[in-house]
Amino acid sequence: MIGENIPEAILTAPDGTTHSLLSIISEKPTIILFYRGGWCPYCNKHLSDIVKVENDIFELGYQIIAISPDSPENLQQTTEKDTLNYSLYSDGNGTIAREFGIAFKAPEKYSDKLAKSSNGLNTGFLPGSSVFVLDKSGKILFEYINPDYKTRLKSGLLIAVLKNL
Repeated sequence: MIGENIPEAILTAPDGTTHSLLSIISEKPTIILFYRGGWCPYCNKHLSDIVKVENDIFELGYQIIAISPDSPENLQQTTEKDTLNYSLYSDGNGTIAREFGIAFKAPEKYSDKLAKSSNGLNTGFLPGSSVFVLDKSGKILFEYINPDYKTRLKSGLLIAVLKNL
């Protein structure tokens, strides 16, 4: 909820190193994007849409991190494919998505895809498409959560929100 602090969590970077989420966000105000995985065309479109305004976001003093159930190896492929200049992290087993309250049981048709993209860690969940804006202490300043994976927060609206915070 807006005004609450996020939970502590450990994320895995594409190079396999682990990082404290609270440590990452303590560096500067942060935008966290939760997405289903690099296999999702709607997610890739959203990540690319954010790339178009990332310089505006950086100029406003924010950093961007994106979290999915993908394995570190698959994160690297997404970074290269979408030419991202922000950080991707793995939540392969869904701990972070569950703690944020955005994880849900995936339809059975996704089971094989999720297991493969997470190197077997994903037991059948998906994170809801979400955007959180945080201050450096981890307090949620803004959130957008939509269970419809086809509907995403538009980059222009995100910029407007950031300018008004």
